Amino acid sequence: MASDEDFSLPEVKTLPFEETLDGIQTLIANNKAKYDQLIEEQNELTDLRKDHQEMTQKLQHRCDKLVKTLENEQQFYMDELTKEMVKVNSLKQEEEQIMDEIQKVEAALLEETAKYHHLREQADVFSSMPEKTVAFTGVTTSATNAPTFETKSRIVYPMDGGTALITFEEEVVAKKILTLKQHKVNLTEETFITVEAEAVTLILPKLVEIESEVCPRRILISNLPKMDRETMLDKLNIHFHRRKDGGGEVESCEFLADSGTVVLTFTDKDIAKGLTDTEFHGVQLQKKKKHRVRVTPFLNGTVTKLETRMKVCPRTVLLTGIPAVMEQETLQDLLEIHFQKSVSGGGEIEACLYNPTGQQISALFESVVPKVEKKQ
Repeated sequence: MASDEDFSLPEVKTLPFEETLDGIQTLIANNKAKYDQLIEEQNELTDLRKDHQEMTQKLQHRCDKLVKTLENEQQFYMDELTKEMVKVNSLKQEEEQIMDEIQKVEAALLEETAKYHHLREQADVFSSMPEKTVAFTGVTTSATNAPTFETKSRIVYPMDGGTALITFEEEVVAKKILTLKQHKVNLTEETFITVEAEAVTLILPKLVEIESEVCPRRILISNLPKMDRETMLDKLNIHFHRRKDGGGEVESCEFLADSGTVVLTFTDKDIAKGLTDTEFHGVQLQKKKKHRVRVTPFLNGTVTKLETRMKVCPRTVLLTGIPAVMEQETLQDLLEIHFQKSVSGGGEIEACLYNPTGQQISALFESVVPKVEKKQ
C-alpha cells in the first residue's frame, strides 16, 4: 500500500479560447460576419460606382449636347454676322453709288446752271445787239415757191509749183478735158509741152457748230455817224481810254466795214462789262457835238463741231507737169488760148491761174448760187 505521498494526478493544461472549438466557431462566425459586411460594402460601392458611371455618362452626354448646342449657336451667330457684314458692305456700296450719283447730279446741276447763265448772258447779248435798219424788197409767194437762204463757201486751195487751174463756163468741156487726160500745148511753131489734166477735189464743210461766249475784254460800238474813219477811231480810243467815262487802257480799235461797227479791245477784263451795262454813251466824235453811240457785248465764236465732205469741182481742172520755160504771164496766156480752142477739146474759160515751179500760190474757190429765172 502506497502512501498518500506517493499518489498524484497528471496536470491538465488549459487551451486559449481561440483555439477551442467554440472559439474557432466564434471566430469563423465573426469573420463570416465581417465577410458579409465587406460583400455588402462591395456591393454598395459597386452600386455607387455604377451610379457614378451613369451620372458621368449623363453629364458627358449633357456636356456633349451643350457643346453641340454652343457650336450650332456659334455657327448660327457667325452666319448671321456674315450676313450682316454682307448687308453692311452692300449698304456701303449703295451709299458709295448714291454719293457718286449725288456728285454726278451736282456736277450736272452746276453744268446746267453754267449753261443757263451762259444762255441768259447770250440772250441778254442778243437782245442788245446793234440795231440795223432793214427793208423788205422782195415779193410774196406761196410756201412751196419760197426762196431759201444760202451761204457762199470760200475755199483756199494751195497750188503746187508747175500747175495751173482752169475753170470752164460749161461742165461738159471740163469733162472732155479730163477724159483726154494728156494735152500737147504749142508754145511756138516748133516747140510744145505736154500737160496732164486732173480733177480738182475740195474739202467742203458739211456741218459747222459754233459756240459763242461774251468776250470780257471787247466791246462792240454801233450807231456811229458817217465821218472820216481814222478820226472816228481816234475819238473813240480817246473817249474809252478815260477812267472818268468808265474806260481803261485800250489795246486795239478796229472798224468792221461790213457792219459799220467798231470793235474796241481793252487790256483789262473788268472794263467791258461796266460799259455794256450802261449801253448808251455820249461820245464827242465831232466838234462841239456829242454823238450817242451804243455799246454792246462782243461775242467770241469757237468751232465745237465740224463735219466735212469731199466734192469734185464740175467745171475746174488741174493741169500738172508744166515746166518753167518762159514768163508766167506768157505761159498762162498760151495755156488759156490752147484750152479755149474747140479742136483741143476746150471751150470758153471763166478763170485761169498758173503757178510756176518754185512759187507758192493759193487759189480761192467760191460757191456759185445758181440764178433762178423770174417767172413772167
